Amino acid sequence: MVKWPRFAFEKFPGSDPTLTTHMKSVGETMAIGRTFGQAFAKALDSRELDKPPAVSALGDGQLLARLERPWPDRYEVVLELLRRGTSTETIHELTRIDRWFLAELEVLARDPQAPFAGERSFMSVDTCAAEFPARTPYFYSGWERTARNEVQRSGDGTTAGERASIVILGSGPNRIGQGIEFDYCCVHAAMTVRESGCDAVMVNCNPETVSTDYDTSNRLYFEPLTLEHVLAVVEVEKPRGLILQFGGQTPLKLAAGLEAAGVPLLGTAPAAIDLAEDRGRFGALLERLGYKAPPYATARSVGEALDCAEGVGFPLLVRPSYVLGGRAMEIVYSRDGLADYLARQEVGSSEHAQSEPSEIFLDRFLENATEVDVDALCDGREVWIGGIMQHVEEAGIHSGDSACVLPPHSLGTAMLEQIRVATRELALAIGVVGLINVQYAVHAGELYVIEANPRASRTVPFVSKAVGLPLAKLACRIMLGESIAELGLPREREGIGFGEHVSVKEAVLPFDRFEGSDALLGPEMRSTGEVMGIARDFPTAFAKAQAAAGLPLPSGGTAFITVTDSDKARVGGVAQLLHDNGFRIVATSGTAEAIERMGVPAERLNKIGEGSPHVLDWIERGDVDLVVNTPTGFGARTDGYEIRRAAVRHGIPCLTTIAAGDSAARAIARAQRDGEPPVLCLQELHGVRGAQQADRRQLDRRSGDRLDADGVPAA
Repeated sequence: MVKWPRFAFEKFPGSDPTLTTHMKSVGETMAIGRTFGQAFAKALDSRELDKPPAVSALGDGQLLARLERPWPDRYEVVLELLRRGTSTETIHELTRIDRWFLAELEVLARDPQAPFAGERSFMSVDTCAAEFPARTPYFYSGWERTARNEVQRSGDGTTAGERASIVILGSGPNRIGQGIEFDYCCVHAAMTVRESGCDAVMVNCNPETVSTDYDTSNRLYFEPLTLEHVLAVVEVEKPRGLILQFGGQTPLKLAAGLEAAGVPLLGTAPAAIDLAEDRGRFGALLERLGYKAPPYATARSVGEALDCAEGVGFPLLVRPSYVLGGRAMEIVYSRDGLADYLARQEVGSSEHAQSEPSEIFLDRFLENATEVDVDALCDGREVWIGGIMQHVEEAGIHSGDSACVLPPHSLGTAMLEQIRVATRELALAIGVVGLINVQYAVHAGELYVIEANPRASRTVPFVSKAVGLPLAKLACRIMLGESIAELGLPREREGIGFGEHVSVKEAVLPFDRFEGSDALLGPEMRSTGEVMGIARDFPTAFAKAQAAAGLPLPSGGTAFITVTDSDKARVGGVAQLLHDNGFRIVATSGTAEAIERMGVPAERLNKIGEGSPHVLDWIERGDVDLVVNTPTGFGARTDGYEIRRAAVRHGIPCLTTIAAGDSAARAIARAQRDGEPPVLCLQELHGVRGAQQADRRQLDRRSGDRLDADGVPAA
């Protein structure tokens, strides 16, 4: 077995990629083979990198120098040097990697196919260490001289009494943009498939997740999520169908290849997935349905991007086409800013020219817009809205990093109904069968469609807990043939929950792990997890979410505030609330002037470049309890960067949008008025026990099985 860490230093510019005793990986993958070479090569295949590390263009001297410090690309460097003929002894002296491993890697470097000589076989993991025969439904592929499979199935589904299998593709290694929320969906799918009377077959390569527990599914294949490896599992299983909607973007990338190979796909068809993901076709669909979208363009070169930008209009949201989680996405405000972005992304460089040219997406950025996420179910004929979530931060913060609230706290009834209608029409027009996530922006009272994703989204677990209905299980039942009408879903308060509570999702950000990176939210996702707060009102739920994320809001003390010019019209309200609740307000001169114009007293502090006393002195002394700092520039030498880094270093809540500052001030005010909030139990909020009993009765009627108290078929 080989475990391989997944790094994301590209998400944190300025951070030191040197590996130390301070953990910096954001996830991991695992591979199993008959030999070290097989397992190592499969682990490489499992990493789900946006693009491989660029080491081939470096000279020998540069590569050897790079080995002097352990970096994330260390093994790519080692393999490249071994390919060029560098001795294993030289590499051993620089890295202290054991000579046995280096000898194995040398074989792999000189002939990458050497470990895969022979025929692929599927073996079971011996969980009893050969003490006595073990039969576990936990398999991996290896290569032998002659093929042999240890997979024991109940049949191929063609004989009476035998169980057909349904293959579920997982999401691969946890990484920023695709994490455990998709594993949640896969586990719920496996549970639903088993309850339906079929064998649930899981394919995944992440050792951290519940989906790769050997007893979650009927059979588990610990394999890379590539077309070659998945087709090998399909050949053995001969499933009734394959589900790829729950594992994020990773399985969706395999849809066309699986369909071409004749694999029966359950849920949304690949043609419908392509319709939603192809910008031109999706734009034409929106135009036909009469919905607005921000102006956009697609470019394949620097010149084309600069020409298109004038037609789209600034500010622009710009990103490469091949990424997940907002990777390399930025907002640019001018032609010069766009040119700088394209240079940093090496668009048009010799390295890019050697491969197929990648597309650059340019979208008009809607400033001061409110973003909305919607998760819904569709059976091809009918749509049910699971949750409508309003982002706390305004447009410009990636949905994975923005706090969001359900039900929306400032959208009117008419806008909510407009969102419901648009979601229904989009889901049906795309041809969704299962889950769909639609992202909207509300700008100047108008609804804009940002994108539609015909798959499970990262908000499905949050919505499921907020509304008390298991969206992933319901979607799986639809994929297995049930209709929304048969599910008996409630239509009252559709999309906004069924109780009197408010739920807030907040991101968990790892800035303390990446010394040198700027603790600033933006269009590129950086969170590595999320938490949830539930209360009877929005301010209290927001405060509970902040505490759960590890940075509880202070009840008093000193608040330091410094904001960009565009936020000065709104900063007075934040300062007023904090001052009225006993906070001492300190600010830089420009912000202090804006606050004082609203009648709120504020003490002035120097900017860092003006010398002491400045805010860093106060933070270092422990005299600041809360920071509200919206960016006025970027880079390692700006005041904002230094302030945010100091706040992270000292564990001080640091809010980098005026919307978050306002929400925090309201939460502090509510806490001072009402005191400690009550603890709310999900089962009491949703009446889960009654729902489970009704669900068990329905399953019992449908399948004829007797179910035990946990909803599992009885023996």
